[in-house]
Amino acid sequence: MKVVEDFLSKKDLNKVQHIMLGPDFPWFYNPFVVDQLKPSVPDGSDKFQFTHTFYKTNRPMSPFYDEWFDILFYPIIGEGVLDRIKANLNVRTPEIIENKFHTDIAPATKPLTTSIFYVNTNNGYTKFEDGTIVESVENRLVTFPVNKKHSGTTCTNKNVRIVINFLYMNYE
Repeated sequence: MKVVEDFLSKKDLNKVQHIMLGPDFPWFYNPFVVDQLKPSVPDGSDKFQFTHTFYKTNRPMSPFYDEWFDILFYPIIGEGVLDRIKANLNVRTPEIIENKFHTDIAPATKPLTTSIFYVNTNNGYTKFEDGTIVESVENRLVTFPVNKKHSGTTCTNKNVRIVINFLYMNYE
């Protein structure tokens, strides 16, 4: 696993934050977080999140894809081959809720890399099955093999926790 602090320039980070945290960025409701077949948690409360897909199925899916390719996407994937770029927005909860451990593709048979870019700072985090925790700090990037199980969380100290997930084949 590799963690990079201050991944973007302050100017580029401000541009991404201004748009993604603004009122005009299109977020889409998903009635599940990890397991599409079981949208409810055992206590009966619903887990959900909002997502924005930038790239999927070999094509751009977002009007922001071209605009952000040079400032954010290319610096992460380099000459690699994209599989998916998706942003997740989790709303504030009274207590931090950890989601299920998972890999970003199931089964994890493709030799892909996962990177998570943290858009805003909050008290949420990414937890790995080995107990490692990467806190949600704006402009942080964590990169790891796609088969490494991890879990995202909600936050309690900000309105939202926003991350951008990248799945790609890395040729480095």
